[in-house]
Amino acid sequence: MNWTDFSSVGYPTLFLGVLIGSIVPIVPTGAVVGAAAAIAMTGHLSLPLVLLLATAGAVIGDVVTFAVARLGGDAAVRWLARGQKPERLVAARQRFARQGWQLVVVGRLLPAGRIPVLLAAGAVGYPWRRLVPATAVACVLWAVAYALLGVLSGGLFDSPLVATLLAAVLVLLVTGVINLVAKRRRERAKVG
Repeated sequence: MNWTDFSSVGYPTLFLGVLIGSIVPIVPTGAVVGAAAAIAMTGHLSLPLVLLLATAGAVIGDVVTFAVARLGGDAAVRWLARGQKPERLVAARQRFARQGWQLVVVGRLLPAGRIPVLLAAGAVGYPWRRLVPATAVACVLWAVAYALLGVLSGGLFDSPLVATLLAAVLVLLVTGVINLVAKRRRERAKVG
């Protein structure tokens, strides 16, 4: 393996980062995709391959998370839900019966929404035949959205390092704004 070649390190790092972060949310997967897309814009990686690997890692990670919740019973759901607010999981379960497919797609796109939705899907026995296509669509949309942030930053700078840093900052800013808007909506809903 040539450690100085971006593709030798970049593609495996992208795939594994997204896969691991999709199972255990310790890796900021959106920032990983944005950074890889930024590097692709500097000519060191292929953008279509970045999208493919990001989508594949996210789909596999989401299916694994769902499978653990679906096959692991209550103990697995409790372990996976650590760090999540219990009321989020309860609310997701109630809505799943009515809007499962849409919840899977939207849950993937909203920060901190994916895990409660996948846990709820597993806990309520959502069918595999419906989950997998919904997850695939959601992961494609997610990968494209975060890659666009990377494309924007990578198109501005020729340096892969500067483009990567800007992509990570953009992803964090967008995530922060989405979280802030969601928080304000929840506060208004409590008042109203």
